[in-house]
Parts: sequence; C-alpha cells; structure tokens
Amino acid sequence: MNYSHGDIFLGEIIGTAILILFGAGVCAAITLNHSKARAAGWVVIAFGWGFGVLAGAYTAAPLSGGHINPAVTVGIAVQSGEGWGKVPTYIAGQLVGAMLGAVLAWLVYYAQFAANADKDTALPTLGIFSTIPEIRNPVANLITEIIATVALVLPILAFGLTRGLGESGTLVLVVALLVVGIGLSLGGPTGYAINPARDLGPRIVHALLPIPNKGPSDWGYSWVPVLGPLIGGVLAALIYNLAF
Repeated sequence: MNYSHGDIFLGEIIGTAILILFGAGVCAAITLNHSKARAAGWVVIAFGWGFGVLAGAYTAAPLSGGHINPAVTVGIAVQSGEGWGKVPTYIAGQLVGAMLGAVLAWLVYYAQFAANADKDTALPTLGIFSTIPEIRNPVANLITEIIATVALVLPILAFGLTRGLGESGTLVLVVALLVVGIGLSLGGPTGYAINPARDLGPRIVHALLPIPNKGPSDWGYSWVPVLGPLIGGVLAALIYNLAF
C-alpha cells in the first residue's frame, strides 16, 4: 500500500509510543518499589512486550502498515528493493514514538519513580527503559541481537506469503506471539532489544528525565542494540530473497 509520508510519520509515532508504553510499563511494574506487580518475573515481561506489539502495530497499521521497528522497515526495504525514500520517515516516527512512549510510562509510574529518592531503597532504573546485557561482552551481545532479530524479521517476511493471515487480520496477532516467543527463548542474554528505536529512544529519555537516583544511561553499550537489530533485519531480508 502506498502510504503518504505524513501518515507514515504519524502512524509510526502512535504505534511505537503504544509499544513502549506497554513495554516500559511492564518493566516498571515488575521493577519499581511500591508497584503491585513487583517481582512478577520474566514471563510477565515477555507477554507485556508482546501485547505492546499487538496494540501498537494494530493501531498504526491503517496509517503506516505498523512497522514500529527500524529493523522491520529496513528488512522490508532490502527484501523488496523498494520504498527506500520512505525509510527515513518510518525511522523518524519510530524514534519520536519511542521517546513519547517512554515519557508516558514514566508519568504512569511517576509516584514510584519519585519514591526512588529514598536512598535506602533506591535502585537503578535504566532497565525499565532500555536493555542491559547480563554478561557484558560486546561481540557476544551483538551476535545475540543479530540472531534474535533475524528470528523476528524473517518470519514476518515469510508470513506475507500466507495470504489468509493478512486477509483475516490475524497477522499482527501472530507477530505479537512471535515477539513473546523471542523474549522467552532468546531474551535472556541481552534483554532482546530487536528494535533500535525501542532501545535508543527510551535511553535518551532516561538520560533526560529527572528521576531521583536513576543511575547511568550506559551510552557505552548503546550501539549494540542499535547496530545488532539493523544487521539482523538486513540478513533476514537476504536470507528470504535467497530461500523463497
């Protein structure tokens, strides 16, 4: 479908904001003190992000196709060889939306973030907004993000071969379940960014927000969850073109 630049930009802002609102929201819910979902665990995080994809992509789809992820946008452009002129518009909307969603999640949990001023119970907050590797090994972390993103983008491209998914409106639901599966199976090493905007936009917001005792924003690692997913998106497209 030939979406206009204005619709793409608006759709991707709205869709990605919803994605991050749900995703950062579930991370805040299980991380922050005085949250009713405190310590609910990794399975809850995986489903929270999956539902964020579901809500965000369905909402954005009529305006932009609902990419809400630069790795998906680049993968589709590489696979089709078309639409490169609109790639910057997609990515700009996704980054703005990710920042907006992070701010909204902060507002939802404003009282809990404010309670972080108590030094006796204060905790670092970056993990609510962006990914942090369990073992800091840039090469291993980059490989993890590349593989996990291929596992996202290649099925998305292949799903397009199943006409019934698009016609029935269940394609986004299947992609959301795919994201849950990636989180459960591949998310342990790095927190599965698999989306450059999802990590970079909230990281910028974390650096800017006046959160008491928030801890560092870890810019030294920030390139991994940006570069890894972009490489993964390109590889997925190349594999698709070779295999299908």
